[in-house]
Amino acid sequence: MPRYSHTDWPERLWIVRHGQSAGNVARDAAESGGLKLIDIEARDADTPLSDLGKQQSLALAGWFAEHAEELRPEVFLTSPFVRSQQTLETIAAALGLPKLDLQADERLREKEFGILDRYTKHGIAEQFPELAAQRGRVGKFYFRPPGGESWCDVILRLRSVVEEMRRDYAGKRVLIVSHQVVVNCFRYLLEKMDEQTILEIDRRGDVPNCGVTEYGFTDTPEGRRFALSRANFVVPLVEAGAPVTKAPDRPAGPK
Repeated sequence: MPRYSHTDWPERLWIVRHGQSAGNVARDAAESGGLKLIDIEARDADTPLSDLGKQQSLALAGWFAEHAEELRPEVFLTSPFVRSQQTLETIAAALGLPKLDLQADERLREKEFGILDRYTKHGIAEQFPELAAQRGRVGKFYFRPPGGESWCDVILRLRSVVEEMRRDYAGKRVLIVSHQVVVNCFRYLLEKMDEQTILEIDRRGDVPNCGVTEYGFTDTPEGRRFALSRANFVVPLVEAGAPVTKAPDRPAGPK
């Protein structure tokens, strides 16, 4: 068997979901109350962290600060959405880094929900029964709501992010803060999954707020390989006493 060596990847890659947001809290309240709409005025891009989300971000920041300097992130990428930027700013502050070192990239934004934005699962079924039925037939991987995106659309924009990382950040330690679907779509790309595999991972549970999915190099009989080290790691939150939350981002259509 030929030997291979992955040399054009980051030395270490952390992909983190933002801390709990005010939108997550509002969505949970709407779902539990059987409401059609999530009661939040801010557009999705402007939704900030909740108080708990700030606590989670501080706990994760403390964990990164405990790393030796040569093992800490040195490249910082974030979704331009407020909740992701606030999470990353908290981490950067704990590491003593200026805000100007953070790079917001629109390709890391949340999946766009289009016409279904702010609707609960109940609201989608009641207001858009034909779309709910279509989503049930097509499946969430390929379903694109009017004005929104499918998982495939998110994966398409992330492909160029992966290529840039391999071109510009080979050998670097890279931290990305983004959103639940983005975390799973990165996993789909980096671990060369198929639709069934990533959707089975998604069915097992939501990506935790401030959960860490980490990649690095490992030695195998065939050579040095860039591979998953751990997924949805939440021990820093537990150790710091910050409650772990796993609510999906809005909206949550029928499975």
